[in-house]
Amino acid sequence: MAKITFIGAGSMVFAKNLIGDILSFEALEDSTLALMDIDEQRLAQTTAVAEALVENGDVGATIESTTDRREALEGADYVLNMINVGGTEPFENEIRIPERYGVEQAIGDTLGPGGIFRGLRTIPTMLEIAADMEAVCPDALLLNYTNPMAIVCWVMFEATDIETVGLCHSVPHTVDAIAEYIDVPSDELEYWVAGINHMAWFLECTWQGEDVYPQLQEALKDEGTYEKDTVRFELLDHFGAFVTESSHHNSEYHPYFRTDSESIEQLAGTNYAGRMPTATYLEGWLERSEERDNAHAEFDPEDVSIERSEEYASRLIHSLETGTPRRLNLNVDNEAGHIQNLRSDACVEVPCLVDGTGVHPCSVGTLPPQLAALNRTNVNVQRLAVKGALEGNRDAIHQAVTLDPLTAATLSLEEIHEMTEELLEANDAYLPDFS
Repeated sequence: MAKITFIGAGSMVFAKNLIGDILSFEALEDSTLALMDIDEQRLAQTTAVAEALVENGDVGATIESTTDRREALEGADYVLNMINVGGTEPFENEIRIPERYGVEQAIGDTLGPGGIFRGLRTIPTMLEIAADMEAVCPDALLLNYTNPMAIVCWVMFEATDIETVGLCHSVPHTVDAIAEYIDVPSDELEYWVAGINHMAWFLECTWQGEDVYPQLQEALKDEGTYEKDTVRFELLDHFGAFVTESSHHNSEYHPYFRTDSESIEQLAGTNYAGRMPTATYLEGWLERSEERDNAHAEFDPEDVSIERSEEYASRLIHSLETGTPRRLNLNVDNEAGHIQNLRSDACVEVPCLVDGTGVHPCSVGTLPPQLAALNRTNVNVQRLAVKGALEGNRDAIHQAVTLDPLTAATLSLEEIHEMTEELLEANDAYLPDFS
């Protein structure tokens, strides 16, 4: 049976969901699950949960647990990556230093100064993982969940020989949101979605054969519905398409929404009250981190049961192992021109057909020009961040931050340069060497 390795398994809740997903398939329930993390306490927590899932579900999976990455990777068929490199200090720097300059990020894990520097501190470890995989499991498929998704995957495409796909739940979550806004069952929606991670576009969306966009246009006119998803409804209104990822994520990928405190407060609406302000994700992450540190004492093995979430990983592995055909939205290399009006070296998120023969990205053709233009504003930043990391090019990092849409809308060139230098200095211990 398949060996499935989890790198960063100390992310207990997420790892539990993915393990439960895998064990929910009869064809995968005898797999070997190798759990690896550098944090012994959190690894022990996840291992205990995994063993309880196996016992309570009466399945034949083998659970292995180690802090040795190469040992966990030895002979793996699939590698699930969910690492967080550096912990609290660099994360706080990535949010709080830009905040002092006026760049107010809600999340800071995908684009902006936070996303760029999160990528920079993650890339050296990703290259080490790739080197280990090339040595002990060169044919394994890497399933990446770590953000910034596009930057991390782009590095793997460009600098390694490891087959990599990026997985994100933003498409199924957005399907649920659309279904709620137009009051139809989410499992009855048909859709065709493409773009980049966290900014992919519902190019088609139908219910019972009818286009739902007229209903979405009506929904945004309803104040109560509009306030549930202010940024995404504004993008729909002005650019003509509904986008993946939430409003608090998308608010920081564009130059229109977070340039002053009054605008940020207005964006919150009723549903996002308390979630749109600066450092939302950082503060929540710190709180969850404290809870995770105490989770083992509160863990009750009898309460753990195998359930299947909306995450793609188990479905992808099941299709590859059994030949069951599925279509999933995945992050892949655009070398073959899946989206013709985005860069050929970009990481794009497109529908992919998956079966026993592999992962086959679909050809989308060209995006509507206004949607491709919005994607390019983010792809430009990603390209320079990857270049800076792989070449040790300090100027490229400065240029990446300077081209970030939110930063450019908020600060002068000199202020951006000063902020970037401060970030480079503050997080020097976690970053590649820059010339």
